[in-house]
Amino acid sequence: MTPRLPAPVLDAALVAAALLDVWANLAADEPLRLTCALAAAFALLLRRRLPLLTFLLTLPAVLLSDAVIAALAALYTLASLSRRRILLAVCAVVFTISDLASWPSLSIDLSGTSTLITLGYTGATAGAAVFLGQLVQTRRDLSLRLAEISEARDHERSLIAQTVLATERAQLAREMHDVVSHQVSLIAVRAGALQVGTGDAEVKEAAATIRRLSVQTLDELRHMVSVLRASGGRPTELTPQPSLADLRQLVDNSGIEAELQTDLPDGLPPTVQRAIYRTVQEALTNVRKHAPGATARVRIRREGGAVRVTVSNTSATRPAVPLPSAHYGLVGLRQRAALLGGTVTSGPTSDGGYELRLELPAEGTS
Repeated sequence: MTPRLPAPVLDAALVAAALLDVWANLAADEPLRLTCALAAAFALLLRRRLPLLTFLLTLPAVLLSDAVIAALAALYTLASLSRRRILLAVCAVVFTISDLASWPSLSIDLSGTSTLITLGYTGATAGAAVFLGQLVQTRRDLSLRLAEISEARDHERSLIAQTVLATERAQLAREMHDVVSHQVSLIAVRAGALQVGTGDAEVKEAAATIRRLSVQTLDELRHMVSVLRASGGRPTELTPQPSLADLRQLVDNSGIEAELQTDLPDGLPPTVQRAIYRTVQEALTNVRKHAPGATARVRIRREGGAVRVTVSNTSATRPAVPLPSAHYGLVGLRQRAALLGGTVTSGPTSDGGYELRLELPAEGTS
C-alpha cells in the first residue's frame, strides 16, 4: 500500500503551490487582485472542513487574475467529499465562466476560435478536477467496502470455528456421559457393595472412601457434561473454585494418612489460593498413585512477601499399581506458578520419599 502524506503536510504543499501561482501571475502593483489571490491561497486551509465555502472564496481570484491553482484544488476537494453531482457540475461551469471572463468587462465573445479553444481547455481543466475528486471518493468508498467484506469474512470464519468447536464439545460430552460416567458409576456401585458386604474395618473404610470419591467425581463429570453441552451459551464456571478453606477437606478425603500445617492469614488473592489448593491436590494424588502406604505432610507458611508450600511423603510400603497417566500434572503446576510469578520444584528426599515445593508471591494477581 502506497504511504500517504499527512494531511497538514499536503495542505501546506497546496498552499505553497497556490502562492507560487500568485507570484508567477500577479505583480505587486495590483493590490485588489493580489489580495484576492492571496485570500484564495490561504482559504485552502479550510478545504477539508468547509469545501464549498473554500471554493466560493477562491472564485474572485479566478475572476480577477490568472491564479487558478487554488480554485482547482478547492474544486477537487469539493468533488472528493460531495456526492451531489449537480452541485459539482454547476461549480465546474462557474469556474469555467469565471476564468473566461475578465474584470471589469464580464462579456465573453464566443464567435472567435481562440475563445472556443480557451473555453474547451478551461472546461476540460475544471472537469478533470471534478473527475479526479470523484475518482478519489470512489476509491475511498471501495476501500471501506473491502474492509467491511474482510471483517465479515473474519466474522464468518469465527462463527465456523465456533460451530466446529461446539460440535466437538458436544461429541466429547456424549463420550464422557456414555463411557466415563458409566464406568465411574460402576466403581461407586461396586465400592458400595464391598462396604456393605465386608466385615474388615480397614476394607470397609477404604471402600467408603472409594465410593465417596466416585460420587464426587460423578457430580463433577455431570457438571462438566452440562457445560460442554451448553457451548455457545453464556460462560459457565466448570466447578466452584476452591480456596484455602477447602484444604482440610481435601487432606481428610485424600485416602492417605496426611498431616496439614498452615499459618496463612486470610485475604490472599483467589488465584494464589487456587494455586495452593491445586498444588496440594496434585501432590497428594501422586503420593496415592506412586507411593502406596506412605504418609504425607503438608506445610503452608508465609515468609515475608512469599507463600511457601511443601508437600513431602515417606517411602512407599507397598508396590505401586501401574495406572494410566498423561504426565502433565507437574507441568501444569509449573505453568500455573509461572503465571503468578512463582516456581515449583520437586525431587526425592534422602529417606526415600519425595517432596514438592511451591513458592508464590503473596500478592499474586487476583
